[in-house]
Amino acid sequence: MNVGIVAQRGNRRAARLASDLRSRLREADASVSLDEATAEALDAEGSPVSRFAECDLVVSIGGDGTFLFAARGAQDTPILGVNLGEVGFLNAVSPEDAIGAVLAEVEAFRAGDFEVREVPRIAARGDGWWGEPAANEIVVQGPRRGRGGGARVEVRVDGSLYSESDADGVLVATPTGSTAYNLSEYGPLVHPQIEGLVVNEMCADDGMPPIVVPPDSEVTVAVTGAERAVVVSDGRISRELAPPAEVRIATSGPPMRLAGPQSDFFQALEKLD
Repeated sequence: MNVGIVAQRGNRRAARLASDLRSRLREADASVSLDEATAEALDAEGSPVSRFAECDLVVSIGGDGTFLFAARGAQDTPILGVNLGEVGFLNAVSPEDAIGAVLAEVEAFRAGDFEVREVPRIAARGDGWWGEPAANEIVVQGPRRGRGGGARVEVRVDGSLYSESDADGVLVATPTGSTAYNLSEYGPLVHPQIEGLVVNEMCADDGMPPIVVPPDSEVTVAVTGAERAVVVSDGRISRELAPPAEVRIATSGPPMRLAGPQSDFFQALEKLD
């Protein structure tokens, strides 16, 4: 079994835990791959995180940002998150329980009892291009946030007009992403057992309230009235467009696969205060 480890960059505690975990996995006759930043911290050889799709399990040590970084490389390889952050919706395992939890997953894999939970990713596309899949959200916005930086947006769900307004942009989030950027834009929380996509206009002059639509919906955002538009996938700019432009957003494979224990959603919410 090959286990990939991604530790939060610049976090000594994460690096120490990665080192201890690597030793224990080797004792259990599992091979270990380290991403390049983690390997540098441990004075070892590393691999690009894009190679972690070849692993059987990926362990992320840090916050949700580290988890999403690992997930981009892991693709559909199961990921177990160790929480060194403040909230930890994606990271259910405490540092104290990390080694035991990972070794338990190794044993389950070898015994054929390896269980994972799948959560959706979404992706944007336009004429002749496909964007990078996102676990949290896709944002379509004008050249910048704030006064003078927005655009005219038209939002359709499966072809039906939902809203048309001047706005900073439009955010489409998965249930996983409802607790992230969407929440800061006054969008609704979505329990992880609820399937759907959140459609949320950002700072709209005369828009509609955020709405949760079926998970198989296609959300179309038409952008006009701006020199430039930007498509952002999980906080990373994936494409710049010249309006008028149309962006279509829908569920996209592969889903993100989560291993290990599941975090208590309501307990994690308490940490948002």
